[in-house]
Amino acid sequence: MSDLTREMLQALDKELRIVFELYLTPDRKGLRNMLFYHMGWQGEKSGFEAQGKRIRPLLVMLCTAALGGDWQQALPAAAGVEILHNFTLIHDDVEDESEIRRGRSTLWKLWGTAQAINAGDALFALVPLALARLNSQINPTMKLEAAHALFEATLDITHGQQLDIFYEDERHMSLDDYWQMVGGKTASLLAASTELGAVVAGVNQTRRDGIRRFGWKLGLAFQALDDLLGIWGDESELGKSVTSDLVSGKKTLPVVYCLEKKAEFKNRWLAGPIAIQEVPQIAELLEKEGAREYTQTTADRLTNEALSALSEVVEENEAAKVLHQLSFDLLRRNR
Repeated sequence: MSDLTREMLQALDKELRIVFELYLTPDRKGLRNMLFYHMGWQGEKSGFEAQGKRIRPLLVMLCTAALGGDWQQALPAAAGVEILHNFTLIHDDVEDESEIRRGRSTLWKLWGTAQAINAGDALFALVPLALARLNSQINPTMKLEAAHALFEATLDITHGQQLDIFYEDERHMSLDDYWQMVGGKTASLLAASTELGAVVAGVNQTRRDGIRRFGWKLGLAFQALDDLLGIWGDESELGKSVTSDLVSGKKTLPVVYCLEKKAEFKNRWLAGPIAIQEVPQIAELLEKEGAREYTQTTADRLTNEALSALSEVVEENEAAKVLHQLSFDLLRRNR
C-alpha cells in the first residue's frame, strides 16, 4: 500500500465517522449499533479486515488527484460511494441469504431480515447527506452532477440485481443478457466512482467521459476475471471455494459462453443441478469447449481497454501512478 493510499484511507474513515456521528445519534442507538457493526467499527472481529478494501472510494479520490484536482475535496463524494456500496451489500446478503460477510456474520443473520432491510435503507438515506458535505468551493451544478451520477448508478445496480435474481431460475442466458447484468451489478458503481472524481476535479467533458470509460471497463474486466477464478482459481489464494459457482448454478461468463455453443456442457447444464463431486469434470469440460480461454481473453481485452482509457486522460503525477498500480493489482489477481 502506497503512502498516498494509506493517507486517503485514513481520511476517508474519518469522513465516514463524521457522517455517521452526525446522523446516527445516541438516541438512534439500535440503528447505530447495527450500522457501526456492518461498517466494521464495532463488534466481534471488528477492524481493518471487517471494513473491506474500500476500492470504490479510493477510485473517487485517486481519479480526482490524477486529473489534477484536490483529492481531499472529494472526501464527501468518496464517503457517499462507500455508504451506497454498503447499502447494496446489506440488501444483497438478505436476497442471497448469505450468512458471512468479510469473515463475520451478516446483519440479517444477527438482527433478522426486517431489521437488516431497515438498516440498509438507513444507509441509502445517508448517501445524499454525505454528498451534501462537498466543499463550498465545488459549485452547486457540480454537486447536482455528482448526485445524478451516483443515483443513476444506483438504478443500474438494482436493475442488475433484478436480472441476477430473475436468471437464478432460468437455465439459459445469452451473452448480451450477461453483460447487461454485470454491467449493472459491478461496472456501474465503479464507473460512477471514477466519474465522481472527474466531477470534483472540474475537468472537461472529454476527460470526464474518458475516466468514466476507464471505470466501466475496469468493472467488466474485474467481473470476467472473478468468474474465471470462481471455477479455475486457487482456493488457498482466493480464500473461497471454487466449487460453489457451478454447484449453485451461477450464470458466470464461462457458463454463459458454453450455453451459447450448444455443445456437451449445455446438455449437462440443462439436465439439472451439478453435484459437488462433478465439479472437476464439469470444469474440465468447460475448458475443453473453450470457456477458459474465452474468459481469459475477454478479461485481458477489457483490462487493456480500461488502462488505455485511463492513460489518455490522466496527468503524470503520483496519484496517476498509484491508480495504475491499483488497477493492475485488481486485474492481475492470482489465477
